[in-house]
Amino acid sequence: MTSTSDASFQNDMVGGEHSSPPTVELIDITKRFGQIVACDRVSLTLRSGKIHGILGENGAGKSTLMKVLIGLVLPDAGQIRLHGKPVQITDPIDAATHGIAMVHQHFSLVEALTVWENVALGDVGRLDHRHVRERVAQISEHYGLHINPDDRISDLSAGMRQRVEIIKCLRRDPQVLVFDEPTSVLSPSESEFLFAALRRVVQEEGKAVALVSHKLPEILSVTDEVTIMRDGKVVRAGETAGTAASELARAMVGRDVVLRREHAAFGVMDINDKPTPSPVATTAAAPSPSPALRLVDLHITGRDGRALLSGLTLDVYPGEIVGVAGVEDNGQRTLGDVLSSLVALDSGKVEVAGIGVATGRAGAMAKAGIGVIPEDRHDSGCVLDFTVAENLFIADPDRVSRRGFMNVATMRQRAEVLIRQFSINCTGPNAPMWSLSGGNQQRVVMARELAHDPKVLVAAQPTHGLDVGAIEYMSEQLRNAAATGVGVLLISTELEEVLDLSDRIVVIYNGRIVGEMSKGHVDVERLGMLMTGAGESHE
Repeated sequence: MTSTSDASFQNDMVGGEHSSPPTVELIDITKRFGQIVACDRVSLTLRSGKIHGILGENGAGKSTLMKVLIGLVLPDAGQIRLHGKPVQITDPIDAATHGIAMVHQHFSLVEALTVWENVALGDVGRLDHRHVRERVAQISEHYGLHINPDDRISDLSAGMRQRVEIIKCLRRDPQVLVFDEPTSVLSPSESEFLFAALRRVVQEEGKAVALVSHKLPEILSVTDEVTIMRDGKVVRAGETAGTAASELARAMVGRDVVLRREHAAFGVMDINDKPTPSPVATTAAAPSPSPALRLVDLHITGRDGRALLSGLTLDVYPGEIVGVAGVEDNGQRTLGDVLSSLVALDSGKVEVAGIGVATGRAGAMAKAGIGVIPEDRHDSGCVLDFTVAENLFIADPDRVSRRGFMNVATMRQRAEVLIRQFSINCTGPNAPMWSLSGGNQQRVVMARELAHDPKVLVAAQPTHGLDVGAIEYMSEQLRNAAATGVGVLLISTELEEVLDLSDRIVVIYNGRIVGEMSKGHVDVERLGMLMTGAGESHE
């Protein structure tokens, strides 16, 4: 792999092996947001029949670059060429006329509508619902994205909603496909099926694909070429073959990454290896007779009559990390909602340090000493239009208020302390939350929850959509919290993350805990069976 900070490496490839013009050329793209240079003379080439990976930390500029290609962001300088001819792309509709489509990481679906109705949004002329439904069925079958066209979006899991976004994109039969973290909410088997189908279609139909991902196994196994961005610039570009994960990681973050965390972050941990004890496991306080968090026989029934939680019982002790492993949509989100005071139990009880806490009552869990990093930081973790300072104290405004009025100076001063303490990369306390990268938004959420000195920290999918550097940071913060005596409940569909961080692992299936293993005695094969409902453990 050749190091480069401009288009020379890619241009050499075009002028040599590839005689025909590339499908897409982004040349010296520059985009500024105030004082921030999101893209600094970035060049990228997409070729027919090739999948091009785009790597970079959150805030590296890769998503901005793709938004330029799709017409969501207009560049300050630079040029876009399609098949060798300069073009101007002013909006997504314009991009679609040029055969360019993008599958976004964050959903843009209308929950009250069905799958096929969401797919049909934006169509002009007379609506042929039969044709749309048939087309949805064809695409889902061809790509392995099996879904019922008549399902309502509000009833679908995050993984199923991602499938709808992909189908919306593929229905237009674009020649240039941009995938922004397409597997962030898909299971490993679903991801494997999707990429196998994508590879086949790319080769058979000659599509050009850009794959934005923070998962190095995806980049290494799926892509033909890769471009790595850091601080708004291209730092490496070339063919993927023959490149090691550690080499890509070093280029992404500008430093070496600890091997064990590297494996956990990338999703390439050898599941046949016995996990080694984490630093917290050897230094944290031994479990005491009094749990920090006790969940007893939790029951919740959904609107459709399905049991969301069915007798879930679990203890979390001070100073330990308990990982909840399971396939998505087995009650994890509901459990997180209960501990966030968003949902009331039908029956059962929640205790914090031996004291019962009312469920479904706003603020009750937080007042009892439970901090929560929610599954979707945009949905319930922060307010994007508020400043960093406002987001840091939104859950407890009394800490920066006097006589019922917000003391802005005090809020900013205390926010500056937390910004330094948690290394939040922003322009200051007054920076709007939307201007931060995903990793830094997550740091704000983490800082806010830990600033309250919680007895329990619930971390639901804490590294979802984050790059390797942010994943490493979040993992370290969870370990540090446990080391200070906080009981940490880690809810994650990333098995490698659970194996790496947890002192004790429980498996959730159909809304209840069906098995438990200590970190030193993990049977991965048995763990996988439990996750699919094939038997229960009584260890």
